[in-house]
Amino acid sequence: MSNRFDFMIHATDGNARTGQIQMLRGATRTPAFMPVGTAATVKAMKPETVRKTGADIILGNTYHLMLRPGAERVARLGGLHKFMNWDRPILTDSGGYQVMSLSDLRKLTEQGVEFRSHIDGAKHMLTPERSMEIQRLLGSDIVMAFDECPRADQSREVIAASMEMSMRWARRSRDGFDTGGEHAERSALFGIQQGALDEELRKRSADALTDIGFDGYAIGGLAVGEGQEAMFATLDFAPGQLPADRPRYLMGVGKPDDLVGAVERGVDMFDCVLPSRSGRNGQAFTWNGPINLRNARFAEDQEPLDNRCACDTCATYSRAYIHHLVKSSEILGAILMTEHNIAFYQQLMQAMRDAIAAGQFAQFAQYFRQDYLRQ
Repeated sequence: MSNRFDFMIHATDGNARTGQIQMLRGATRTPAFMPVGTAATVKAMKPETVRKTGADIILGNTYHLMLRPGAERVARLGGLHKFMNWDRPILTDSGGYQVMSLSDLRKLTEQGVEFRSHIDGAKHMLTPERSMEIQRLLGSDIVMAFDECPRADQSREVIAASMEMSMRWARRSRDGFDTGGEHAERSALFGIQQGALDEELRKRSADALTDIGFDGYAIGGLAVGEGQEAMFATLDFAPGQLPADRPRYLMGVGKPDDLVGAVERGVDMFDCVLPSRSGRNGQAFTWNGPINLRNARFAEDQEPLDNRCACDTCATYSRAYIHHLVKSSEILGAILMTEHNIAFYQQLMQAMRDAIAAGQFAQFAQYFRQDYLRQ
């Protein structure tokens, strides 16, 4: 076993898989949910609290960190792990999603993307080579290839041209990563499949990525407004187009029932801002579905957020107290709600890992949906 990157599948049940990614900074159990630490912080959470929820790996963002505090500064301060006090694996998003979301502030060419900072309006150029350099300076363990993420409602011609350019950028990302010296020798590079909802375009993308060769493969261009039914229809074929012996990462997903449906279809890794963003806005995820703590019905409810949750928030605080904090816009409300939501997501991932290992994933998924979607 190499210390740099190994992926082991321990059990399968239908298309669902459970296993482990082993890297120098530790093991990541799969299926895995990565809390999002966009700007070197999972909002409202200390890193040690994130780890206590059961998270093995977190995500940082190339675009945001390159603008503030700056990749070179992070490198001078010892790298992202030391900077934010997280000693386990970090995956960094390449900035491609922000390229899509900044369509009014960007100029897209074959070379890369010229854009103005949303912070101060300063001009920047982000290319595959620069994205690799930034992620090297940050010291990330899993580096994402630079890509463009087109909207699913664009024409097939536009989506195809975008996918083909992303594959050329994937080749340049591979070349740029491989020149990264010591960082390249101890980290991993993932390619990103594109093609929107089109099966043939996704197959062409998967074949191009496989020819280049990556440590893992992401499914990009979903969860961008197409709806769960269309996303699942795409996941019925997209994971199977990617190498079976490598981890498959569905980017930017999602709601708890999205995760269950995607694992059912062969996905191994996820990230999403939803549990932390929802926590800051008064929504808690529970085994019986999401609840809004702003609702007056919780004002005198002395039950925990979720009787089946083992997190510190549920062990210590009542819905009534958290309702008061949320309604009063107290910072502690966001802290407690985010801790619960991140912990719930990690408990969900562990439950799925256990069900796959026991050969009972179909039963688990059925009972989960009955409870979670019954409202």
